[in-house]
Amino acid sequence: MNRRLLLAGVALAVLAVTAGCLGIGTGDVPAERIDAAPQSDYAWDSNVTTHITIQKNADFRAVYEMNRSEIELFRRDGFGGRNPLSVEAVRYRYPNGTVINGTEIRERGGEVSQTRSVTTVRLPNDAPANGGGQLAFTSSGSPKRFSLPTYVEGSYEVVLPENRHVEFPVFGSVNPPADEQTTTDDGRVRLHWTEVTTDTVAVQYYLQRDLYIFAGILSVLAVVGIGGLLYYRRQIESLKEKRQELGLDVEEDDDVGGGPPPGMK
Repeated sequence: MNRRLLLAGVALAVLAVTAGCLGIGTGDVPAERIDAAPQSDYAWDSNVTTHITIQKNADFRAVYEMNRSEIELFRRDGFGGRNPLSVEAVRYRYPNGTVINGTEIRERGGEVSQTRSVTTVRLPNDAPANGGGQLAFTSSGSPKRFSLPTYVEGSYEVVLPENRHVEFPVFGSVNPPADEQTTTDDGRVRLHWTEVTTDTVAVQYYLQRDLYIFAGILSVLAVVGIGGLLYYRRQIESLKEKRQELGLDVEEDDDVGGGPPPGMK
C-alpha cells in the first residue's frame, strides 16, 4: 500500500512540474546571473543589427540593436514549442553610450524574467520610446554548432572561435548562406549577412584537426577492410586446397571415353 502511495506521489509531482504548477524556473532571473561580468567585452560598435561572438566553450555573447522596448528570447524545441533562453551578464546600452546592468534595468522600470517558454527583457522606462539602444547578454550553446532564432530583423554577423572553419561539407555548414566570409586579424572566421530573412541562423563549424582525425579513421577502416578481405580470400583458397587433397573437388567429365552412362553397358 505504501509503495502505491509513493508511486502516486511521484506521478503527481511529475504532472505538477510539467504543468508548471510549481513554477520552477519561472519569475525574475536571479540578480547574480544578470549582473555577472561577461567573459570579454561586448561588441557594441560592430555596426550590424545583430552581432554574435561564439566563445571556445560554446557560450556566445550577443548584441542586438533594439527597435522595440521588449524582446522575447527562446529556442525552438523541434516539436513546435519554445523553451526559454538562459541569459546572464545582461547589459543595456543607451544611445548616448551609457551602459547599465540587469539590476539597474529593473530599478529603472525594466524587466528580466523567465517563463516556461520565453525569457523576456523589457527596456528601462527612460529608454527611447521606440526601443533604441542596444541589448547584450551571454548565453550557452552547443559544441561546434550555433543555432538561434533571428529575434531582430536586419544585418547579422557571427564570429567563430579561433581556428574554427565552415568550408568542408558535412563538417561545416552555414544556413542561410552568408553574404560575406572574412578572417579577422586573430584568425577568427567572420560571417556576415546584409539582411537575414529566415527565422533561424545556424552555423556548424569544426577544428582543422577534426579533418585529420576523420581521415585517420577512414585510413584505419580501409586497412582493416583490405586486410579482412585478404584474410577471407586466403581462407577460401586454403579450404579449396584441403578439399582437393581429400579428393572432394575432383570432377569427372561425363563425356570422357564417349561411352554410355554407368549401368547402361
